Amino acid sequence: MGTTAEKVPERRIRISAGQVSATAVLHQSPTAAAIWSALPIEARANTWGDEIYFSIPVKAALEKDAQEVVQLGDLGYWPPGTAFCIFFGPTPTSHGDEIRPASAVNIVGKVQGDPKAFKQVADGAKIVIERA
Repeated sequence: MGTTAEKVPERRIRISAGQVSATAVLHQSPTAAAIWSALPIEARANTWGDEIYFSIPVKAALEKDAQEVVQLGDLGYWPPGTAFCIFFGPTPTSHGDEIRPASAVNIVGKVQGDPKAFKQVADGAKIVIERA
């Protein structure tokens, strides 16, 4: 018997909005686990530059590794708005090409494939997150 840590199953999700559907993987973090437990979630998309965000029924605090600048395709949780965020380009507070949320977010996952497909999602579009 080895002493390797038990492998935690990958938490794959599908995010669908209008004609856009993408698969993503949630990280192993307290906030990501809370989101996984709350699935499926249905909401209306809000757009803010190249970010989609919407309130979800999850309450979580800012984690110690929260980020003020994120990467293309990151999925975040924004505690002040209890919001799930999809980052696919610069926002109104970005400097240059960086991707900057309104304030720090917990990074909860990553879109698989091209996150820029979310540019096609209109403000107010129905968005669904479910287990894949």
